[in-house]
Amino acid sequence: MPDKVTTRTLIRWKQEGRRIVSVTAYDYPTARLADEVGIDVVLVGDSVGNTMLGYATTLPVTLDEMEHHLRAVRRGIQRALLVVDMPFLTYGVSVPDAVYNAGRLMQAGAEAVKLEGATEPVLQSIRAMVDIGIPVMAHLGLTPQSIHKFGGYLVQGRTEQAAEALFQAAQAVQEAGAFSLVLELIPTALAQRITESLTIPTIGIGAGPHCDGQIQVLHDIIGLSEQTYKHAKRYAEVAQQIRNALQQYAQEVRDGTFPTEEHSFR
Repeated sequence: MPDKVTTRTLIRWKQEGRRIVSVTAYDYPTARLADEVGIDVVLVGDSVGNTMLGYATTLPVTLDEMEHHLRAVRRGIQRALLVVDMPFLTYGVSVPDAVYNAGRLMQAGAEAVKLEGATEPVLQSIRAMVDIGIPVMAHLGLTPQSIHKFGGYLVQGRTEQAAEALFQAAQAVQEAGAFSLVLELIPTALAQRITESLTIPTIGIGAGPHCDGQIQVLHDIIGLSEQTYKHAKRYAEVAQQIRNALQQYAQEVRDGTFPTEEHSFR
């Protein structure tokens, strides 16, 4: 098996110009498959709310739910770096609470946590986590936990003022101690500018080809999402394959052709 991926690995790969491959996972079987094919970073995203739990946004996701899915993914990962999202209201309010909540996720098997935004409370939380040994992946641009503030899933940083604010926020999370930065739904040129200015790697989703790596929601790229997105390429249509299998199973049960002798016991 290739060497274990760590936070230091990602920083070295940025220096070497090697692209980082990341995907979300929420359960044991998909985590195992992602690890087997050599995915570098597996994120237990709070997108579990949309993909697995049927929520309209990520906001209802709780720490208990994140820990539950994290533990399942942990059992499927050997090589990849395992990162977990901190859900809404578990950070950015109280630094001691944020550190405690991050520590709880680390005890459940995470190797790093991910926080959205760069407000002063978030920056304080990053510093405090890093100080006690918790690696932090930052997240800027479209931050889904702020969906109501943005008024929808809209590209961020399109005006000169907004672009400069995101650029400065990227510098701030690096200075606070983040080891990497997710850039979501921002213009390509801005993502390139940020990437070239940082010593930590950037991982893009809808941020163009110039980031140090890419991340996608697993369900979006294998055809299990109900919607399609401009920033996501569908590499398979797993939902239709599942429908076909279930329809064939149901038909064979109803017409008595399953189970056969082959699937029965003497």
